[in-house]
Amino acid sequence: MAIVLGIDPGSRVTGYGVIAAEGSKLTYIDSGCIRTVAAENLSEKLDIIYRGINEVIHLHCPQEVGIEQVFMARNADSALKLGQARGAAIVACTFNRVPVFEYSARQVKQSVVGTGAAEKVQVQSMICRLLGLERAPQADAADALGVAICHTHMTQGMIRMAGARKVRRGRLRR
Repeated sequence: MAIVLGIDPGSRVTGYGVIAAEGSKLTYIDSGCIRTVAAENLSEKLDIIYRGINEVIHLHCPQEVGIEQVFMARNADSALKLGQARGAAIVACTFNRVPVFEYSARQVKQSVVGTGAAEKVQVQSMICRLLGLERAPQADAADALGVAICHTHMTQGMIRMAGARKVRRGRLRR
């Protein structure tokens, strides 16, 4: 069973989601948001993100991390801050020697909903279905769970492409 951490980075709110994947069976473990609104400047926000992701890693011990890539929005300044928030999260992962894999928002939506143009509500609905949740998590946490699910789907696809029938203890069995 693989424990996967998904991260939806943001300079104000960074979502995280932790799932367990065993074959095609996905199990919800935890999700939430790291909020930086109390911080007065960017360096404090980045420290809060780093410490928050570090705490999640120590609590759940994920084997792999999926993180959403930066997309260019209307405002270049926002994109730069988002990139710095991503950097803080990635440093927390690499400091703890957890491999990080990056996915675009379109890849995540395609993997979870089946279309890269899906709305947030559709993503939240499918997250609930795929993980057997009674109610939808907060939007940022749902996005992070989507990244984790996308990572497991991509990993399983790569295993299938390699011609493996089973994965046991990290080894491919043909």
